[in-house]
Amino acid sequence: MAKVRCQRIGCEASFSEDDNPEGSCRYHAAPIFHDGMKEWSCCKKKSHDFSEFLGIPGCKTGKHTTEKPSTKAVTATKTPSAATSAPTSAAPATNASSKESCARCRQGFFCSDHGSKTGKTNIDVANANAEPAVESSKDAKISVVPQKRIIDINEPQTCKNKGCGQTFKEKDNHEIACSFHPGPAVFHDRMRGWKCCDVHVKEFDEFMTIPPCTKGWHNADPAS
Repeated sequence: MAKVRCQRIGCEASFSEDDNPEGSCRYHAAPIFHDGMKEWSCCKKKSHDFSEFLGIPGCKTGKHTTEKPSTKAVTATKTPSAATSAPTSAAPATNASSKESCARCRQGFFCSDHGSKTGKTNIDVANANAEPAVESSKDAKISVVPQKRIIDINEPQTCKNKGCGQTFKEKDNHEIACSFHPGPAVFHDRMRGWKCCDVHVKEFDEFMTIPPCTKGWHNADPAS
């Protein structure tokens, strides 16, 4: 029986209807976006990097499905801080007794409310002129270039290019085999989109269905 792609976020595995037991699918519920952070509402795992965020293994289990679930992103709301919620205090008295609480006086600047320049300064001349410490050769980190693993041309691999995710074999790979987004993904003012093709939508499930805009080689290890 022909296999189809699971539509749950975090899974997207291929399956057949006659081989779909309970627990075979691992997926995520709705995502949360807040101040550049991406977080799964179901397991609270988060990441600033969108590729790493989508690579977090699913935490919920169930059956694979071809129906696209509702995955409307939740936008976190900011709680007012004590500084903004506290009532405005009365203005400090402009006499000599409030000199110590005056920001300009403490920094050594002239203040018309509290008299002449105090002569104090917060600038540490010695530290300003100090030369930066030189890292000793003993503590210096040695960078090691990772070796690429040898892959069988018939070995099934999963393409990690954004927007692809297909299983491929290296023998079938070529310069237009993959459709993907070179990125990066852009999240701004409750809009989600791709900088490469300048397409932006409001809902996360709409964002996940934006068609890839670039052709190229499948890549199972884009970081290399």
